[in-house]
Amino acid sequence: MPVEPLSQKEVEDRLAELPGWSLDRDRLLRSYRLGSHFAATAMVVHIAQVQEELNHHSDLTLGYNTVSLAVHTHSAGGAVTEKDFELARRVEDLAPGHGAH
Repeated sequence: MPVEPLSQKEVEDRLAELPGWSLDRDRLLRSYRLGSHFAATAMVVHIAQVQEELNHHSDLTLGYNTVSLAVHTHSAGGAVTEKDFELARRVEDLAPGHGAH
């Protein structure tokens, strides 16, 4: 079953529940700062595991001690869907365990 894009209001309502996340055009964005490059790398691997479980993948960027995500749904024409928010919530849940802020 195809995934439907969320309305602007639905996106704004869901973003209010995810501090630190923002919308830029049709992508959810979030960056995290970690204590070291190794910690950031471990978080990237953990996010990749979650993405595989959800079968939903973001643009994931590893910096020296940063991790950044840009999330949208290709199968919905690049729009933001509930799948994007599910991934964002899962990343938010795992971030503290990596010391990310």
